[in-house]
Amino acid sequence: MLARISRRFSVKLSLPSYKTKNIDENILPKEAETNFEELKDCLTDMMKIRRIEIVADNLYKSGKIRGFLHLSDGQEALAKGLSLALTDEDPLITFYRDHGHAYMRGVSAHEIFGELLGKSTGNAKGKGGSMHFYNEETGFYGGYGIVGENIPIGAGLAFALKYKHKNNVAAITFGDGACNQGQLYEAANMCSLWKLPALFLIENNCYGMGTSVVRASANTQLYTRGDNADIPGIRVDGQDVFAVKELIKFSKDYALEKGPLWIELRTYRYHGHSMSDPDISYREKEEIQEIRKNQDPIEKIKTIVLENEVMTQEEITNLEKSIRKEINEVAKKAEEDPWPQETDIFSDVYDPGTQFVFRNVEHKNNFIANR
Repeated sequence: MLARISRRFSVKLSLPSYKTKNIDENILPKEAETNFEELKDCLTDMMKIRRIEIVADNLYKSGKIRGFLHLSDGQEALAKGLSLALTDEDPLITFYRDHGHAYMRGVSAHEIFGELLGKSTGNAKGKGGSMHFYNEETGFYGGYGIVGENIPIGAGLAFALKYKHKNNVAAITFGDGACNQGQLYEAANMCSLWKLPALFLIENNCYGMGTSVVRASANTQLYTRGDNADIPGIRVDGQDVFAVKELIKFSKDYALEKGPLWIELRTYRYHGHSMSDPDISYREKEEIQEIRKNQDPIEKIKTIVLENEVMTQEEITNLEKSIRKEINEVAKKAEEDPWPQETDIFSDVYDPGTQFVFRNVEHKNNFIANR
């Protein structure tokens, strides 16, 4: 039997405190109001994201996924929180740790596994791999492999929104490791100068590859780093899905009226930087265990669900089993999907209408043009 309370119930939750730079903390949201459907939805989606990452980990270790693989288990509240606050009309552009964001922007688990396995049924037909998911229909612009390279493109998305008089914002996510990139501050300066509707979202999981923030940055208060471009900064608990949701909702309204915001989302990844990263060489197992015990985003949702009698422990356990079965089956199906054809290597390279002109002579029968 599902919840012993009415499905129409609502509950107000107190939000954790913020740290701010050049913005009054008193105007920031102090509580979130949620309901039966949203709580169950949050728990379900965050569990699915984590299961996708765990199965991907196993597939990589068994040699079925090759190349790069950056997992986001531990950071599920970021992807879900953004999805609750923004719409598909708000473009989102991210970096290589992109599976959760892709899933919340409509890329199915089957498409995710197909892409990771290099199959023709993948999100990018098996050509992009872990770092290059994309879904233009839902405003998801990737998925980029080079640290910080998505940020100037995100600034361009924000410029396009203002140019077209759209009532939307561009969400630009990047890791703490990108905070020392020059292109970040060039993009931030332009966004601030032109008051573009841009949200600079730092997914600070405390480590850039194998280097901690305190060893890489002279100023570790990353939420203050937009100050040189006169962009107000806020730090929020990125492990709390409702804190993320409410702050991003506030930030969207703010950016549409006053220009960009600089937001540090404090989070944590359980895996290493990538699957090739022996993460316990630069952090202790006890550190990971402490975060799992006291700051895990899924456990936080479970606590709210149980305390408000949205579900029983038995119902949560059954949901976990159901999700495990569903994701395992989807991954198995993707393993059995066909590989791309050899001729597919030449498709989607150029627009079908592209003219190939060399020394003022159009080549209609050259090798590439015929594929």
